[in-house]
Amino acid sequence: MTDAAALPGQPRGGVLSGPATARAVNVLAPNASAMTLDGTNTWLVSEPDSELAVVIDPGPQDEAHLRTVVDTARQAGKRVALTLLTHGHPDHAEGAARFAELTGTKVRALDPALRLGDEGLAAGDVVTVGGLELRVVPTPGHTADSLCFHLPADRAVLTGDTILGRGTTVVAHPDGRLGDYLDSLRRLRSLAVDDGVHTVLPGHGPVLEDAQGVVEFYLAHRAHRLAQVETAVEDGFRAPAEVVARVYADVDRSLWPAAELSVRAQLEYLQEHGLI
Repeated sequence: MTDAAALPGQPRGGVLSGPATARAVNVLAPNASAMTLDGTNTWLVSEPDSELAVVIDPGPQDEAHLRTVVDTARQAGKRVALTLLTHGHPDHAEGAARFAELTGTKVRALDPALRLGDEGLAAGDVVTVGGLELRVVPTPGHTADSLCFHLPADRAVLTGDTILGRGTTVVAHPDGRLGDYLDSLRRLRSLAVDDGVHTVLPGHGPVLEDAQGVVEFYLAHRAHRLAQVETAVEDGFRAPAEVVARVYADVDRSLWPAAELSVRAQLEYLQEHGLI
């Protein structure tokens, strides 16, 4: 989910479908929209010399797409051994149960309601399949159950909707919280600075090759929007819809309902910190 089209100054990327790194291949779901950009990125991840693969975010309930993911793995000489979810929004997770049927895999997620099997995911978990290593990074904010997956061998991070390849993401109030989201962005910045992560493999939009720059852009964008919301309130615009019309005038009106979710999260944040 996004709350803006591509914004001036945002890093640009590439690779919408196909190989993105030595270990990650994108299979783009056919669900393009204003909210999903080019569609959901379903990630097929494996060690180059392994027959086993992990799929992250099977995407919507689209039989042709789910079978395309399986076929893509098969054509590469691989078998899907595990399914992971970055969060529970339908454009990422709706097809997970059917995909598990097609592949005979378990589904692991932070939210117990999304799991198929007895294993969940938690902060600090390391998922290993066929020599592949994925480290679970908790990144609440977009939603309470949002996770990212650090792929150290490729100096990459799979970000779901926490960071997008184009535009910025919705903090989906009331489930999403802005304070949590800002902390999650700082956590991703630490991955870039301390762990050498360079490549962002997002849930929507193209791959980005400057992880630290992207995170800094997101943090600056959030600070700018927050200041705008605070000013709008000071000027007498208190209803969320009024604030959206004032602050998000530069955003396509079709995205205003999503922008209102972020505005509600920003108003909550400002109130909690005694700023309004």
